[in-house]
Amino acid sequence: MIIVYQLSLGPLSTNCYILGCQATHRAAVIDPSWDGAAIKQKLDDDGLELTHILLTHTHFDHVGGLAELKTLTGAPIFAHQEAIPMLERTEAMAQLWGFYVDPPPPVDELLAEGQRLKVGEIELEVMETPGHAPGHVTFYAPAYHLLFDGDVLFQESIGRTDFPGGSYQLLMRVIRERFMTLPDETRVLSGHGPVTTIGDERLRNPFLQE
Repeated sequence: MIIVYQLSLGPLSTNCYILGCQATHRAAVIDPSWDGAAIKQKLDDDGLELTHILLTHTHFDHVGGLAELKTLTGAPIFAHQEAIPMLERTEAMAQLWGFYVDPPPPVDELLAEGQRLKVGEIELEVMETPGHAPGHVTFYAPAYHLLFDGDVLFQESIGRTDFPGGSYQLLMRVIRERFMTLPDETRVLSGHGPVTTIGDERLRNPFLQE
């Protein structure tokens, strides 16, 4: 069995996810968006040991709690190589929006296409899913029909592509060729908004009706 918590945190209501393995009490935090202490408290409340901090991408609103969570837990940080330059500019990018973010710590482990991660007994597959941001990845748990997709696909919407490194054509190709080939029952846990499914988006997402 697995545990999944969605925490909407920070000034942009960015979703942070806790994925826990009930058999081993080990857990991953996906995108510590804000308030690392609150994330750590939720882990403690459920008796979960944090073994992975996983970053889908490194826009400041997805890493606002990264420094605090790393300090509190010491858990390794995983990100794609191409996401590191943006991570290093986190403070400056947050300031452009009028926010302050603690300087992020360095990445401990690099992610790549097809890599498999074990969170307790849960296996996650790393999918390279660019278009919204450089080095964007998605974490897919096929055994549980879960897709932690950051800012690629939202309920009846898609991620922005007007930021540096964004590409609408690339994002749409990722969605069509990688996401829309997954089973309809696959739950999509996005960086903003509610959980949806591949089947619902196939039917209702206006960007997929072109």
